[in-house]
Amino acid sequence: MDKTYPYITVFDFETSGLHGDRDRVIEIAAIRCKGNKVVSEFSTLVQFDGVLAPKIVELTGIQQEDLADGLSEDTAFRILNRLLKDSVLVAHNAAFDLSFLHHTLMRLAGRSFVNPFIDTLTISRELLYYPYTLKDTCDQYAITLEGAHRAMNDVYACWEIYQRFTQEVDVTKYINRLGYLKKYGPPRWAPSYADLFPTENRYK
Repeated sequence: MDKTYPYITVFDFETSGLHGDRDRVIEIAAIRCKGNKVVSEFSTLVQFDGVLAPKIVELTGIQQEDLADGLSEDTAFRILNRLLKDSVLVAHNAAFDLSFLHHTLMRLAGRSFVNPFIDTLTISRELLYYPYTLKDTCDQYAITLEGAHRAMNDVYACWEIYQRFTQEVDVTKYINRLGYLKKYGPPRWAPSYADLFPTENRYK
């Protein structure tokens, strides 16, 4: 990114539900980048003791039996932490993924993360027009996203979107900024250092 933040890690979780405090991560993908180069990447399914809801299977294509071959949650997050370490975290709808990261780390290690972060959804709402899903944002930039809602596909799509944003704005201005729609209110959980602010969708 710059001399202050030489590394970013773009990451994405597929999960068993919507709530980081009670649902679980079932797939992890992350790429650690310096400048415009990917220097390392990690992707794995994560073992899950519960039963996947049919809507999760439909959305992700991940089958219950697939998770038996995944890494244990503890091992998966230990490896992920090696990529995250001293980097700025980047995700689309970061409030969702950061919540799962926080609650999982607290459960496994008794501590959270302290990384700065950038939410590409927040930037999308300021630069682009509704809708703002990852797929829709890709479409607005003619970026191909095949296999949406599989973690590594989403990560590389988010990385391309982030690179486009760096050509249009100073993305460092968005570090730790987290916009939320007024009608829904702030996220249930966010880092204590997040700059939360209300925003609205932009329509043509």
